[in-house]
Amino acid sequence: MIRNQLTAEQLFEKLKNIKLGGQVCVYSLKKCEELVPIINEINELKQEKNAVILAHSYISPEIIYGVSDFVGDSYKLSRDALSTKAKTIVFVAVRFMGETAKILNPEKEVLVPALQDGCTLADAINAQQVRDLKQKYPGYTFICYVNTTAEVKAECDVCVTSANVYDIVESYPNDKIYFLPDKYMGENLKNEMKKRGVKKDIQYFSGSCYVHEEYNIENILKIRLEYPDAKIVSHPECNSVVVEHSDFVGSTEQMLGFMRKTTSKEFLMLTECGLSARLQSEFPDKKLVGSCTMCKYMKSNSLTDILRVLKNPTQRDRVVFDEEVRVRALKSLEAMFKYTKQ
Repeated sequence: MIRNQLTAEQLFEKLKNIKLGGQVCVYSLKKCEELVPIINEINELKQEKNAVILAHSYISPEIIYGVSDFVGDSYKLSRDALSTKAKTIVFVAVRFMGETAKILNPEKEVLVPALQDGCTLADAINAQQVRDLKQKYPGYTFICYVNTTAEVKAECDVCVTSANVYDIVESYPNDKIYFLPDKYMGENLKNEMKKRGVKKDIQYFSGSCYVHEEYNIENILKIRLEYPDAKIVSHPECNSVVVEHSDFVGSTEQMLGFMRKTTSKEFLMLTECGLSARLQSEFPDKKLVGSCTMCKYMKSNSLTDILRVLKNPTQRDRVVFDEEVRVRALKSLEAMFKYTKQ
């Protein structure tokens, strides 16, 4: 048995301030009493099986605050995956993130409990399309967002995340850049380079995240009128008009850092609802205004399925791909780590 089992009261203390999405993310003591048995069973199994749970900030709060060992954005979790000594990694997110962990940890078993494999960004482009684009744009460095499959990463020169994309593109020793798959991040990338006085020929693909695509200038103008002191915080997967009218733009970890440091008390967060839940739990003195959007792919992870993959994983749960693809994809991730340090 694990030494210190979580109690319903302890879980409720972490979750009591979260109120999102009707009854989807609202927690009573009774609900916590129902969740605690499965949480404690998962935590016990982690010890028995030498497993570690990585959870993206967009995952449901009971997973983040009940069973996760590491929580963060794509870049932080990539580093966490690289550093863990556990035999098994349960990546509670979407498939491409589990693939990233497997690329970095070929000797470990990587399991993804999500019931829906998809991600509109990762699904927007495949390896053959990248090969065709490379023929069309000779001499360009192909830089892919982490929201891509292992096969796509294998065709690209550098992988980036929302936390490091601007700095990597600025420092990369080629003035011709093809960015994929996010058209909005590509547009924001071009605008940011212009602001920095960096002259680069930047082309980009046409993919988008269906969650961030929903946000528009009307969301911001409405909040500006009703809450003039509120800070607008957005993700670079939002369109350029939203980004231009935001007070802060960054990855999920950068957004949390901004809200942690600022003296402002009211925020509109233009990203997936999971980050709003973290704000409500970790900064109860700060107030969310407006609404957020849930990602059906991220939210298809559940405690029940985490327990299932720890007990009896199926082939579908396991992340497996050809070693040749892994080695080539690893080069793009290693390039990301290299240029992030510069």
